Amino acid sequence: MTPPLPGWWEPLLSRVATATTDDFTRFHPPDDGGRDAAVLVLLGEHAPGDPDVLVLQRAADMRTHAGQPAFPGGSADPEDDDPSATALREASEEVGLDPGSVSVQAWLPRLWIPVSGFVVTPVLAWWHSPHPVAPLDPREVDHVARVRVAHLVDPANRVRVRHPSGWVGPAFRTDSMLIWGFTAGILSSLLELGGWARPWDTAAPPEDLPVVPTPGPPLSTGGNDIDP
Repeated sequence: MTPPLPGWWEPLLSRVATATTDDFTRFHPPDDGGRDAAVLVLLGEHAPGDPDVLVLQRAADMRTHAGQPAFPGGSADPEDDDPSATALREASEEVGLDPGSVSVQAWLPRLWIPVSGFVVTPVLAWWHSPHPVAPLDPREVDHVARVRVAHLVDPANRVRVRHPSGWVGPAFRTDSMLIWGFTAGILSSLLELGGWARPWDTAAPPEDLPVVPTPGPPLSTGGNDIDP
């Protein structure tokens, strides 16, 4: 029997139910085209009343998106019935997540990533029966972390970063990684929708992202490659 949802899920679920693409990004999916993908935004509890979220970091020697943070997820397969199936399958393949330990709560609006052409559906889920997870293929995933929401909303851990391309966006410092890009954008919006966000210095100059050296030939052609 699935345990009941903790009280901290509200008002997040109510607000997500009426959220639009504009609550997450200025980029709207094209009427035609785009590659379907899904990511799993998996919320569990560090302790009762202390929510956390599962985030992974890609391997440093991947051909694309080396060392970047991400939610578990990736491209839809023809056999996937819906975005939930895609997100749970990818999470199982990447970090060994047991789909039976998860209860899907909602799909967020479909989000377009112009640079990669993906149209991504974030799948919001409750990790009602947490268990150990770890990278199954170190060529794709370097490590996995459960990051407390309390850590994410701490103003000391919030910054803006500038990509070498000139893009500027929100980011979160954690003990094991810097969360930025598409993943940080979703987290930032969810913190606002959930009523968890705290004021932070949004006027501070952005920090430059470190330049990741270009690796050699890819070690794998699979994995999650949907972040910009």
